[in-house]
Amino acid sequence: MKAMLPFISIRLRNTIQSLCVLGVVTAVSFVPLKASEKRFLNKQVLFEEQSDGYSIYRIPGIVVTAKGTVLAYCEARKFRPADRGEIEIHLRRSTDGGRTFSPAMQVAHTGPRLPRNPHMPESKRSKDMGGPEEQTVNNPVAIAGNDGWVHMVYCVEYYRAFHMVSKDDGVSWSDPVEITYALDTFRGDLDWQAIASGPGHAIQLENGRLVVPFWMASYDEDAPLRKATGVIYSDDNGASWSGGEIAIPGGGEPNLAQLADGRVLLTSRNSHERNRRLVSYSEDGATNWSTPQLVEDLLEPGCMAGITAHPGTDEVPGHVLLFSNPHTTKRKHSARHDVTIKLSHDGGLTWPVQKKLENGPSAYSDLAVMPDGTILCFYESGIDPPIVQRNRDWAYANLTLARFNLEWLNR
Repeated sequence: MKAMLPFISIRLRNTIQSLCVLGVVTAVSFVPLKASEKRFLNKQVLFEEQSDGYSIYRIPGIVVTAKGTVLAYCEARKFRPADRGEIEIHLRRSTDGGRTFSPAMQVAHTGPRLPRNPHMPESKRSKDMGGPEEQTVNNPVAIAGNDGWVHMVYCVEYYRAFHMVSKDDGVSWSDPVEITYALDTFRGDLDWQAIASGPGHAIQLENGRLVVPFWMASYDEDAPLRKATGVIYSDDNGASWSGGEIAIPGGGEPNLAQLADGRVLLTSRNSHERNRRLVSYSEDGATNWSTPQLVEDLLEPGCMAGITAHPGTDEVPGHVLLFSNPHTTKRKHSARHDVTIKLSHDGGLTWPVQKKLENGPSAYSDLAVMPDGTILCFYESGIDPPIVQRNRDWAYANLTLARFNLEWLNR
């Protein structure tokens, strides 16, 4: 097993076009929150709790296809807000730059149902996770391929992994193919009892390699390694998959981006006492990951984050990275507030630019970039007052899409 190397802390340096998929299009109000000819920020709700027969929608992911279609997807939790139970994957499409969207449709694993994961963390045993007849389809992760294909990897019961493809920008999908075998590569280091892709989105490298981040966990208290992140990858456009090497021992919920120099950055949720995000780098996106580093500028509240590369603009030249997560070090779920966008000019070492996107309860998020440079952040957000009254702030009432540009972020 690759040894766990010491963490390195890095300090801050100087700082209607209508779409007709199902015959109907949902119109949304699209009110600019910033009045400017150059900079803008717009928001709209795509999924709302207690709607269409579902208890809650969580775990957002977003990609922009080679043709410019926006695909926003999530977990639709049927009976309860818990992480396990009757959960489906729902997706909405936009062909006008994220201004209007088609109605939600169920994708991923609509065929034969699979048995439940026999393993359960102790922290969840006393909670309602659904009965034996329910099925958890979780953690959808899409890749917008350079050839126009859209790949989606997802899990069932945090125990089995599947891959499917859309060749028509997310309108229809191939039958899923199980690829759990790729995760067996890691069993020599971590004899996992649970796996999950992402969440968020995955990437295709410049050389064509598909790379999907995963976290793995064992609930055995005596296991030498109980949690870690790594990737699976495909060099034949998804026909077969392989496991890479462990990137961040002790990490969870990883995300990826390719840098201008070709290296791949993996960033991971973690429980380190410094409350900072972990990152690691690889030349090929799968092996020889660098020593995990704690990045001083990226606060870590124990929450999923989003990351993506942006080619830059005339006003903000050069290849940059964008990052999103709640800007806090408080780790209680009730403290998930203030999703903030951050920008790095140096491949993720420092993040001198930051701007709050959501003032209030907000949690998981994902990022994508349109062909014209417009940035999309798809994130969990609360409302006041909530539809369901609770005794604490609730960051998961809506899944909201924000559209903005680098000019908004840099002013």
